Amino acid sequence: MSDAPIGIFDSGYGGLTVARAVLDQLPGESIAYLGDTARAPYGPRPIAETRRFALECLDRLVDHGVKCLVIACNTASAAVLHDARERYAVPVVEVIRPAVRRAAAATRNDVVGVISTRGTHQSRAYPDAFAAAPQIRVVSQPCPRFVEFVESGVTGGKEVVAVAHEYLDPVIAQGVDTLILGCTHYPLLTGVISYVMGDTVTLVSSAEETAKDVYRVLADSDALRPPLEGAPSHSFTTTGDPAEFRRLARRFLGPEVDTVFADDRGAP
Repeated sequence: MSDAPIGIFDSGYGGLTVARAVLDQLPGESIAYLGDTARAPYGPRPIAETRRFALECLDRLVDHGVKCLVIACNTASAAVLHDARERYAVPVVEVIRPAVRRAAAATRNDVVGVISTRGTHQSRAYPDAFAAAPQIRVVSQPCPRFVEFVESGVTGGKEVVAVAHEYLDPVIAQGVDTLILGCTHYPLLTGVISYVMGDTVTLVSSAEETAKDVYRVLADSDALRPPLEGAPSHSFTTTGDPAEFRRLARRFLGPEVDTVFADDRGAP
């Protein structure tokens, strides 16, 4: 089982930043990535529909024989984490709680900002996850245009900076000293976000923190891939257009994305 891949699921492309962090921190591991791009984005959908779609995709990864599941989608994490941990025999890691733990440890003044999509913002998943640290005040700000910029390949320039100020200046005014990048697209805008927030604000990447949790879970269960097993192999599957997925995936993750398989079971 230790030679089995790590299964990573997202509604689209953003979860590839989680895959990138997993590959950086666990370079000997194989990954199996499934992006439900035919039905993305999940954010505007009813929670029951999101739950059904997410569990369908997670079932496919488990059928593939993965040793760990990563829900690399904030909306899906909020919708299905409890169900997934009861449903599957393999460990399940998501993107919300690892980032919350890191932010709670990093903040010095107990004022933490969270930037996310509208769907994640409206779900209150991050404020709810801070319930164990009631002394922390959470400032939540949706940043919907950030995803559009990233998927268009625009990660810098005057327009991006202007939009970042529009979203982030109110967060700065609330006195946050720590900011969670609560969407897996946002690490690709780290330069702009850091520029606007300033050097005194600690940025917490949900992708990086999730990868640390994956390492911990596999190490604790003695499921890390042995170093002498040879080179890892990676597979990428989309419910949408494989050519479009490969184009965007190479931007998010890099040259590891080669062949992309089509799975039309998630097509509308």
